[in-house]
Amino acid sequence: MEEKYNVSTGQRPEGDRVLDAPLVSIDIPGFVRQIKKEAAWENSDRNAITVYKTDGLRMVLVALHKDAVLAKHKAVGIITVQVWEGEIRFTTDEKSVILKQGEVLALHKGLHHSVTAVQESVFLLTLTT
Repeated sequence: MEEKYNVSTGQRPEGDRVLDAPLVSIDIPGFVRQIKKEAAWENSDRNAITVYKTDGLRMVLVALHKDAVLAKHKAVGIITVQVWEGEIRFTTDEKSVILKQGEVLALHKGLHHSVTAVQESVFLLTLTT
């Protein structure tokens, strides 16, 4: 298997972060510190970083300021949302739940949903692709 790395960008110029390999160790607390230091966090209501990406699976760490909203959308695959910090409201057409630090939800593909940060929050989004 060929290892894959992130592409350098203006926001993240280092370009040496492993995205896919036979074994990938992911430092979630380190990535939380990183995205909260970036300009996107200072200048927007959110910031995110892909921490793993391979055929069939992607993991994205998302940080939201209080009251930030990820507008209604749907995922093409099954998703999980694991809250690392704070509290979010996750809403589907049928139900709304509050998730706090340490809580996880799973959602089947194709269901519309939105996310609102009840307080400053960080969550790990895992998507099947």
